[in-house]
Amino acid sequence: MEHPTINTKDIVNSKTGLLERFIKHVKLYYQLYLLVLPAFTIVLLFNYLPMYGLQLSFKQFDPSRGLTGGEFVGLEYFQRFFNSHQFWNLIKNTFLLSFYSLIVGFPIPVLIALLFNQIRNTRAKSLMQTVVYIPHFISVIAIVGMLIVFLSPSIGIVGNLLSFVGIEPINFMGKTQYFRSIFVLSEVWQHAGWNSIIYIAALSGINPQLYEAAKVDGASRMQQMVKIDIPYLIPTMVILLILNAGSLLTVGFEKVFLMQNPMNLPVSEVIETYVYKIGILSNQISYSTAIGFFNTMINFLVLVIVNQVARKTSDNSLW
Repeated sequence: MEHPTINTKDIVNSKTGLLERFIKHVKLYYQLYLLVLPAFTIVLLFNYLPMYGLQLSFKQFDPSRGLTGGEFVGLEYFQRFFNSHQFWNLIKNTFLLSFYSLIVGFPIPVLIALLFNQIRNTRAKSLMQTVVYIPHFISVIAIVGMLIVFLSPSIGIVGNLLSFVGIEPINFMGKTQYFRSIFVLSEVWQHAGWNSIIYIAALSGINPQLYEAAKVDGASRMQQMVKIDIPYLIPTMVILLILNAGSLLTVGFEKVFLMQNPMNLPVSEVIETYVYKIGILSNQISYSTAIGFFNTMINFLVLVIVNQVARKTSDNSLW
Protein backbone atom coordinates (compact mmCIF):
# COMPACT_ATOMS: atom_id res chain seq x y z
CA MET A 1 0.00 0.00 0.00
CA GLU A 2 1.43 3.31 -1.07
CA HIS A 3 1.43 6.13 1.43
CA PRO A 4 0.58 9.63 0.19
CA THR A 5 3.56 11.93 0.03
CA ILE A 6 3.52 15.52 1.20
CA ASN A 7 5.01 17.96 -1.24
CA THR A 8 6.67 20.68 0.83
CA LYS A 9 7.04 22.78 -2.30
CA ASP A 10 3.25 22.94 -2.67
CA ILE A 11 2.92 24.03 0.96
CA VAL A 12 5.47 26.81 0.49
CA ASN A 13 3.76 27.91 -2.73
CA SER A 14 0.35 27.99 -1.04
CA LYS A 15 1.72 30.11 1.82
CA THR A 16 3.42 32.41 -0.66
CA GLY A 17 0.20 32.71 -2.65
CA LEU A 18 -1.74 33.52 0.52
CA LEU A 19 0.77 36.22 1.45
CA GLU A 20 0.61 37.70 -2.04
CA ARG A 21 -3.20 37.79 -1.93
CA PHE A 22 -3.07 39.50 1.46
CA ILE A 23 -0.61 42.15 0.21
CA LYS A 24 -2.78 42.70 -2.84
CA HIS A 25 -5.85 43.07 -0.63
CA VAL A 26 -4.05 45.61 1.60
CA LYS A 27 -3.02 47.66 -1.42
CA LEU A 28 -6.55 47.58 -2.80
CA TYR A 29 -8.26 48.56 0.48
CA TYR A 30 -5.45 50.45 2.17
CA GLN A 31 -7.84 53.17 3.40
CA LEU A 32 -9.74 50.62 5.51
CA TYR A 33 -6.52 49.16 6.89
CA LEU A 34 -5.31 52.65 7.82
CA LEU A 35 -8.64 53.24 9.54
CA VAL A 36 -8.29 50.13 11.70
CA LEU A 37 -4.54 50.56 12.32
CA PRO A 38 -4.81 52.84 15.43
CA ALA A 39 -7.27 50.49 17.14
CA PHE A 40 -5.14 47.47 16.23
CA THR A 41 -2.02 49.20 17.59
CA ILE A 42 -3.73 50.06 20.89
CA VAL A 43 -5.00 46.50 21.35
CA LEU A 44 -1.57 45.10 20.49
CA LEU A 45 0.29 47.40 22.89
CA PHE A 46 -2.07 47.25 25.87
CA ASN A 47 -3.68 43.80 25.55
CA TYR A 48 -1.30 41.41 23.84
CA LEU A 49 2.24 42.62 24.55
CA PRO A 50 1.65 42.66 28.35
CA MET A 51 0.94 38.91 28.11
CA TYR A 52 4.70 38.48 27.88
CA GLY A 53 4.80 39.26 31.59
CA LEU A 54 2.56 36.30 32.48
CA GLN A 55 5.72 34.21 32.78
CA LEU A 56 6.27 35.95 36.12
CA SER A 57 3.46 33.76 37.49
CA PHE A 58 5.87 30.83 37.32
CA LYS A 59 9.07 32.62 38.30
CA GLN A 60 10.47 34.44 41.31
CA PHE A 61 10.77 37.96 39.98
CA ASP A 62 14.17 39.59 40.39
CA PRO A 63 14.33 43.20 39.09
CA SER A 64 18.08 42.92 38.52
CA ARG A 65 17.62 39.92 36.21
CA GLY A 66 14.60 41.15 34.26
CA LEU A 67 11.45 39.29 33.27
CA THR A 68 13.20 36.21 31.95
CA GLY A 69 15.96 35.87 34.52
CA GLY A 70 14.02 34.87 37.62
CA GLU A 71 14.17 31.42 39.18
CA PHE A 72 11.47 29.04 37.92
CA VAL A 73 9.13 28.04 40.77
CA GLY A 74 6.32 26.33 38.85
CA LEU A 75 2.86 26.58 40.42
CA GLU A 76 4.12 27.73 43.81
CA TYR A 77 2.36 31.11 43.72
CA PHE A 78 -0.90 29.59 42.54
CA GLN A 79 -0.82 27.07 45.39
CA ARG A 80 -0.01 29.85 47.81
CA PHE A 81 -3.07 31.79 46.66
CA PHE A 82 -5.36 28.74 46.81
CA ASN A 83 -4.20 27.96 50.35
CA SER A 84 -4.49 31.57 51.49
CA HIS A 85 -7.17 32.40 54.06
CA GLN A 86 -8.19 35.25 51.73
CA PHE A 87 -8.94 33.00 48.74
CA TRP A 88 -12.59 32.10 49.28
CA ASN A 89 -13.45 35.51 50.68
CA LEU A 90 -11.99 37.22 47.58
CA ILE A 91 -13.81 34.84 45.23
CA LYS A 92 -17.09 35.34 47.08
CA ASN A 93 -16.83 39.13 47.23
CA THR A 94 -15.81 39.45 43.58
CA PHE A 95 -18.46 37.03 42.33
CA LEU A 96 -21.32 38.48 44.39
CA LEU A 97 -20.50 42.07 43.44
CA SER A 98 -20.16 41.21 39.75
CA PHE A 99 -23.22 38.94 39.68
CA TYR A 100 -25.32 41.54 41.52
CA SER A 101 -24.21 44.15 38.99
CA LEU A 102 -25.11 41.83 36.10
CA ILE A 103 -28.55 40.89 37.43
CA VAL A 104 -29.54 44.48 38.21
CA GLY A 105 -27.60 46.36 35.56
CA PHE A 106 -28.19 44.19 32.50
CA PRO A 107 -31.99 44.54 32.01
CA ILE A 108 -32.27 48.24 32.85
CA PRO A 109 -30.58 49.52 29.63
CA VAL A 110 -33.00 47.32 27.69
CA LEU A 111 -35.96 48.88 29.50
CA ILE A 112 -34.60 52.38 28.87
CA ALA A 113 -34.23 51.64 25.16
CA LEU A 114 -37.76 50.23 24.97
CA LEU A 115 -39.17 53.30 26.71
CA PHE A 116 -37.26 55.71 24.47
CA ASN A 117 -38.53 53.81 21.45
CA GLN A 118 -42.09 54.61 22.53
CA ILE A 119 -41.50 58.36 22.76
CA ARG A 120 -42.76 60.05 19.61
CA ASN A 121 -41.86 63.65 20.53
CA THR A 122 -38.35 64.20 19.16
CA ARG A 123 -37.47 67.07 21.52
CA ALA A 124 -38.63 65.23 24.62
CA LYS A 125 -36.77 62.11 23.51
CA SER A 126 -33.52 64.04 22.92
CA LEU A 127 -33.81 65.78 26.29
CA MET A 128 -34.39 62.54 28.19
CA GLN A 129 -31.54 60.81 26.37
CA THR A 130 -29.19 63.65 27.29
CA VAL A 131 -30.23 63.42 30.93
CA VAL A 132 -29.52 59.68 31.18
CA TYR A 133 -26.27 59.88 29.16
CA ILE A 134 -24.61 62.67 31.18
CA PRO A 135 -23.73 60.58 34.30
CA HIS A 136 -21.55 58.33 32.15
CA PHE A 137 -19.12 61.22 31.63
CA ILE A 138 -18.70 61.98 35.33
CA SER A 139 -15.39 60.68 36.66
CA VAL A 140 -15.31 57.81 39.13
CA ILE A 141 -13.62 60.01 41.73
CA ALA A 142 -16.44 62.54 41.50
CA ILE A 143 -19.08 59.80 41.76
CA VAL A 144 -17.50 58.30 44.88
CA GLY A 145 -17.07 61.77 46.38
CA MET A 146 -20.76 62.45 45.83
CA LEU A 147 -21.68 59.13 47.46
CA ILE A 148 -19.52 59.85 50.51
CA VAL A 149 -21.01 63.32 50.95
CA PHE A 150 -24.64 62.40 50.25
CA LEU A 151 -24.55 59.32 52.49
CA SER A 152 -22.61 60.92 55.34
CA PRO A 153 -24.49 60.48 58.64
CA SER A 154 -23.53 64.00 59.77
CA ILE A 155 -23.69 66.26 56.69
CA GLY A 156 -25.29 64.06 54.04
CA ILE A 157 -28.70 64.65 52.47
CA VAL A 158 -29.85 61.13 53.32
CA GLY A 159 -28.74 61.49 56.93
CA ASN A 160 -30.56 64.81 57.28
CA LEU A 161 -33.75 63.30 55.83
CA LEU A 162 -33.57 60.40 58.27
CA SER A 163 -33.08 62.84 61.16
CA PHE A 164 -36.02 64.90 59.94
CA VAL A 165 -38.39 61.91 60.14
CA GLY A 166 -37.03 60.87 63.53
CA ILE A 167 -34.71 58.06 62.44
CA GLU A 168 -31.12 57.92 63.60
CA PRO A 169 -28.72 58.58 60.67
CA ILE A 170 -26.95 55.52 59.29
CA ASN A 171 -23.31 55.37 58.25
CA PHE A 172 -24.07 53.64 54.94
CA MET A 173 -20.48 53.65 53.71
CA GLY A 174 -19.32 51.95 56.90
CA LYS A 175 -21.95 49.20 56.99
CA THR A 176 -21.03 45.98 55.20
CA GLN A 177 -24.67 45.16 54.38
CA TYR A 178 -25.06 48.33 52.29
CA PHE A 179 -21.81 48.31 50.32
CA ARG A 180 -22.89 46.09 47.42
CA SER A 181 -26.21 47.87 46.96
CA ILE A 182 -24.56 51.29 46.95
CA PHE A 183 -21.96 50.13 44.45
CA VAL A 184 -24.42 48.46 42.07
CA LEU A 185 -27.13 51.13 42.17
CA SER A 186 -24.61 53.91 41.58
CA GLU A 187 -23.16 51.90 38.67
CA VAL A 188 -26.63 51.54 37.16
CA TRP A 189 -27.34 55.24 37.58
CA GLN A 190 -24.05 56.16 35.93
CA HIS A 191 -23.93 53.72 33.01
CA ALA A 192 -27.44 52.38 32.28
CA GLY A 193 -28.31 55.24 29.94
CA TRP A 194 -25.06 54.96 28.01
CA ASN A 195 -25.38 51.18 27.75
CA SER A 196 -28.84 51.57 26.26
CA ILE A 197 -27.41 53.19 23.10
CA ILE A 198 -26.66 49.86 21.43
CA TYR A 199 -30.23 48.70 22.05
CA ILE A 200 -31.64 51.96 20.73
CA ALA A 201 -29.52 51.49 17.60
CA ALA A 202 -30.85 47.95 17.21
CA LEU A 203 -34.45 49.15 17.56
CA SER A 204 -33.89 51.80 14.90
CA GLY A 205 -33.31 49.00 12.40
CA ILE A 206 -36.83 47.59 12.76
CA ASN A 207 -38.95 47.94 9.64
CA PRO A 208 -41.66 50.60 10.34
CA GLN A 209 -44.11 48.52 8.33
CA LEU A 210 -44.15 46.00 11.16
CA TYR A 211 -45.57 48.65 13.49
CA GLU A 212 -48.09 49.74 10.87
CA ALA A 213 -49.26 46.17 10.40
CA ALA A 214 -49.52 45.72 14.16
CA LYS A 215 -51.64 48.88 14.47
CA VAL A 216 -53.96 47.64 11.73
CA ASP A 217 -54.39 44.40 13.67
CA GLY A 218 -55.30 46.44 16.76
CA ALA A 219 -52.11 45.82 18.76
CA SER A 220 -51.47 48.19 21.64
CA ARG A 221 -48.05 49.75 22.30
CA MET A 222 -47.36 47.18 24.98
CA GLN A 223 -48.21 44.37 22.57
CA GLN A 224 -45.97 45.91 19.92
CA MET A 225 -43.17 46.07 22.45
CA VAL A 226 -43.60 42.43 23.44
CA LYS A 227 -44.17 41.00 19.97
CA ILE A 228 -41.84 43.20 17.88
CA ASP A 229 -39.26 45.11 19.93
CA ILE A 230 -38.15 42.47 22.44
CA PRO A 231 -37.74 39.61 19.90
CA TYR A 232 -35.70 41.96 17.73
CA LEU A 233 -33.43 42.79 20.69
CA ILE A 234 -32.82 39.21 21.80
CA PRO A 235 -29.77 38.57 19.53
CA THR A 236 -28.10 41.76 20.79
CA MET A 237 -28.97 40.88 24.38
CA VAL A 238 -27.48 37.39 24.04
CA ILE A 239 -24.19 38.68 22.64
CA LEU A 240 -23.85 41.34 25.35
CA LEU A 241 -24.78 38.82 28.03
CA ILE A 242 -22.00 36.52 26.82
CA LEU A 243 -19.49 39.39 26.91
CA ASN A 244 -20.61 40.42 30.40
CA ALA A 245 -20.39 36.83 31.61
CA GLY A 246 -16.79 36.79 30.41
CA SER A 247 -15.95 39.36 33.07
CA LEU A 248 -17.85 37.70 35.90
CA LEU A 249 -14.82 37.82 38.19
CA THR A 250 -13.84 41.33 37.14
CA VAL A 251 -15.10 44.37 39.01
CA GLY A 252 -14.19 48.00 38.39
CA PHE A 253 -11.04 48.47 40.47
CA GLU A 254 -11.14 52.25 40.77
CA LYS A 255 -14.61 52.54 42.24
CA VAL A 256 -14.28 49.63 44.65
CA PHE A 257 -10.90 50.87 45.85
CA LEU A 258 -12.17 54.42 46.39
CA MET A 259 -15.25 53.19 48.27
CA GLN A 260 -13.21 50.94 50.56
CA ASN A 261 -12.65 51.73 54.21
CA PRO A 262 -11.66 49.57 57.20
CA MET A 263 -15.31 49.09 58.19
CA ASN A 264 -16.57 47.69 54.89
CA LEU A 265 -13.36 45.85 53.93
CA PRO A 266 -14.76 42.35 54.68
CA VAL A 267 -17.16 42.70 51.72
CA SER A 268 -15.32 45.25 49.56
CA GLU A 269 -12.00 43.45 49.18
CA VAL A 270 -12.10 41.94 45.67
CA ILE A 271 -9.44 40.29 43.53
CA GLU A 272 -8.44 43.52 41.74
CA THR A 273 -7.88 45.51 44.94
CA TYR A 274 -6.05 42.58 46.54
CA VAL A 275 -3.74 42.28 43.52
CA TYR A 276 -2.97 46.01 43.74
CA LYS A 277 -2.14 45.81 47.44
CA ILE A 278 -0.06 42.66 47.07
CA GLY A 279 1.72 43.62 43.86
CA ILE A 280 2.22 47.38 44.15
CA LEU A 281 2.13 48.15 47.86
CA SER A 282 3.79 44.93 49.08
CA ASN A 283 6.03 44.51 46.00
CA GLN A 284 5.10 40.84 45.53
CA ILE A 285 5.08 41.04 41.73
CA SER A 286 5.11 37.33 40.90
CA TYR A 287 2.41 36.49 43.43
CA SER A 288 0.10 39.24 42.19
CA THR A 289 0.74 38.20 38.56
CA ALA A 290 -0.28 34.64 39.39
CA ILE A 291 -3.50 35.86 41.00
CA GLY A 292 -4.31 38.03 38.00
CA PHE A 293 -3.54 35.14 35.63
CA PHE A 294 -5.88 32.87 37.58
CA ASN A 295 -8.61 35.50 37.44
CA THR A 296 -8.18 35.86 33.68
CA MET A 297 -8.35 32.10 33.08
CA ILE A 298 -11.55 31.78 35.12
CA ASN A 299 -13.14 34.62 33.15
CA PHE A 300 -12.11 32.99 29.88
CA LEU A 301 -13.50 29.63 31.00
CA VAL A 302 -16.83 31.21 31.94
CA LEU A 303 -16.92 33.01 28.58
CA VAL A 304 -16.40 29.74 26.68
CA ILE A 305 -19.06 27.90 28.71
CA VAL A 306 -21.67 30.64 28.36
CA ASN A 307 -20.94 30.96 24.65
CA GLN A 308 -21.42 27.20 24.19
CA VAL A 309 -24.71 27.29 26.10
CA ALA A 310 -25.91 30.25 24.03
CA ARG A 311 -24.98 28.50 20.79
CA LYS A 312 -26.89 25.35 21.76
CA THR A 313 -29.97 27.16 23.05
CA SER A 314 -30.15 29.87 20.39
CA ASP A 315 -28.68 30.85 17.05
CA ASN A 316 -26.49 33.56 18.60
CA SER A 317 -22.93 33.19 19.86
CA LEU A 318 -19.53 34.84 19.57
CA TRP A 319 -18.05 31.94 17.62
